[in-house]
Amino acid sequence: MPKKKKVAILYGGRSVEHGVSINSARNIFEYIDKKKFEPVAIGISTKGRWYLTEGVSKEIEKGEALALALDPVKPGFIVLKGSKRFEVDIIFPVLHGTDGEDGSIQGMIKAIDLPMVGTGVLGSSMAMNKIVSKRLLKEAGLPVTDFLAFRFDQKDKITFNSIAKQLGTPFMVKSASLGSSVGVSKVKNKNDFKKAVEEAFKYDDEMIAEKYVSGREIECAILGNYPAEASYPGEVVISKNYEFYTFDAKYVDPEAVRIDVPAKLPKAIAEKIRKASVKAFEALHCEDFSRIDLFLDKKGNIYVNEINSIPGFTNSSMYPVMWKERGISFPDLITRLLDLAQERYNRGKRIERGFQSGLKF
Repeated sequence: MPKKKKVAILYGGRSVEHGVSINSARNIFEYIDKKKFEPVAIGISTKGRWYLTEGVSKEIEKGEALALALDPVKPGFIVLKGSKRFEVDIIFPVLHGTDGEDGSIQGMIKAIDLPMVGTGVLGSSMAMNKIVSKRLLKEAGLPVTDFLAFRFDQKDKITFNSIAKQLGTPFMVKSASLGSSVGVSKVKNKNDFKKAVEEAFKYDDEMIAEKYVSGREIECAILGNYPAEASYPGEVVISKNYEFYTFDAKYVDPEAVRIDVPAKLPKAIAEKIRKASVKAFEALHCEDFSRIDLFLDKKGNIYVNEINSIPGFTNSSMYPVMWKERGISFPDLITRLLDLAQERYNRGKRIERGFQSGLKF
């Protein structure tokens, strides 16, 4: 019988999405095929400290404090109390938002040369920043909403009238590099505007203002590499009690949304969404898996809203639900992701790291 692979499940993190990460990781730890894999839970506290925990727990700091062994020949972790060292075979980051989905953790994992589930440094950083991603998606010929970008040093020069003149009203104001609708506001008038700008810059050094699209919230799950495969789209039907898909609507209020999987769409529109989703995934150099969020307006136009390179795996998350509808169970989906990561890592070994030259040093 083949030896089980040790899978480090990274969760928590210094992010406003810390709690969402815990819920996602808890499901992955529970549903991973334990006949093939041995899960190792490693939590990152809100202060950025790493701990070996017994299962996935919100009380991360009750675990054993860890240090990283900076040894790419034999990378691993060291339990600080007692200096016990252990290795893992593959890392599954389940870290949403800042420091976890923006390329930071991905760069560290690449530096210690371990296989990792999901998009690498380049794709993660591009997908995380809404300004960069929209510019690149537009360059790739994909439809995105009209938008304006601002830096923190421009904060006092941003006016409601100038944005409304270019984007119309209402419009959306967002922190550039956050998820789960944190730092997001719908602006209908001047009274909303100042508070929205303060909220956006509270969490980021960049802000994006986007044209509001009145339409349907559509999501599409992507799985695989070369070629990537798209699920059938799903739809998030939001209660009229909410102005848009807020954090509370996503994670707190069980009555806020209805999930339709598959979405009730004409076949031609569904295929258009699937093709655009794969193209967006490839345009931003994403790998293994992602969830593409789109808008569908009343005229049948689609707009790519954003790409989530580490989509949620909570009980209400669309990504696993969309693949379940296609016949892939939660445990099988996790196995597919781990296999994809290992295959990609093995393929990357062909790349030379050294260069023979006449340089003397």
